[in-house]
Amino acid sequence: QMRVRESGGGLVEAGGSLRLSCLVGGINFKIAHMAWFRQAPGKERELVASRSSAGITDYAESVKGRFTISGDNARTTLFLKMDSLKPEDTAVYYCNTAGQSFGWGQGTQVTVSS
Repeated sequence: QMRVRESGGGLVEAGGSLRLSCLVGGINFKIAHMAWFRQAPGKERELVASRSSAGITDYAESVKGRFTISGDNARTTLFLKMDSLKPEDTAVYYCNTAGQSFGWGQGTQVTVSS
């Protein structure tokens, strides 16, 4: 069973940056298709970015050019670098496989003030 621990969230002003981390255990991280999701208050959880085992990345239109997903296989850690943050990026951010194959972790709160 996959275990995740997300971290790195916080309060930042619009235009600022954050780097989220997700420590992953219980699966073969090297071959996993991993992703970041987010859920804003009153909204459904949405896919933000994904990274295949081959390193192919994909992004939601709303974050393209601002967010970068990456991974460290040796540390079994998934990252999300977020630049030029906007108030609408405020949400709890989660990591999971792209197919949402496992349960959700606690997430990490990102709050962007205007």
